[in-house]
Amino acid sequence: MADERRGIRMTINGAPFEGSVEPRLLLSDFIRHEAELTGTHVGCEHGVCGACTVLLDGAPVRSCLMFAVQADGASVETVESLADGDTLHPLQEAFRRAHGLQCGYCTPGILMTLKPFLAAHPAPTEAEIRRALAGTLCRCTGYQQIVAAVRLAAAMLRGDES
Repeated sequence: MADERRGIRMTINGAPFEGSVEPRLLLSDFIRHEAELTGTHVGCEHGVCGACTVLLDGAPVRSCLMFAVQADGASVETVESLADGDTLHPLQEAFRRAHGLQCGYCTPGILMTLKPFLAAHPAPTEAEIRRALAGTLCRCTGYQQIVAAVRLAAAMLRGDES
C-alpha cells in the first residue's frame, strides 16, 4: 500500500506552517498535534458544540468537521492569535472582567466565533449576541455573563469602555 500522506501548507496565526498528513486527519487534530496549538478544544467531534471553532480565511468553521487538507493554502486563526503577548484581546479582557467563563472549555470556540461577529456588528443587541452564540454550547454558565462580556467587548472595541 502506497504512502497516502499529502503535503499541506497554510498560515496559522500569521506564521507559515507546513506538514505531511494523512488525507483523513481532521483540522482540529492537525492544529492540536502537528502545530502544537492546544487552545483549540475538541468537544463533541460532531460540529454541534462549537468548542473547536477556528477562523479559516476569516470565517468561523468547526475544525472537527474539516480535514486538514481542506485548509491547504488557507489562513487559519486559533484562539492563540487573540492576545498580543501579555496584552489580552478586548474579547478576552471582557470575558475576564464580566466573568464570562467558568471551566473555560468552550471559551476558545466562543471567542473565535465572536471575533468576526463583533467586526460585523460593532454595537450588537442582546438578541443578535444570542443568535451569534446559538451555535456554541456551554454547560457551565447560563450565558448571562457571556452576553454581558460580549457587550463589554463591543464597547471596548468601539472605544466606549476601557
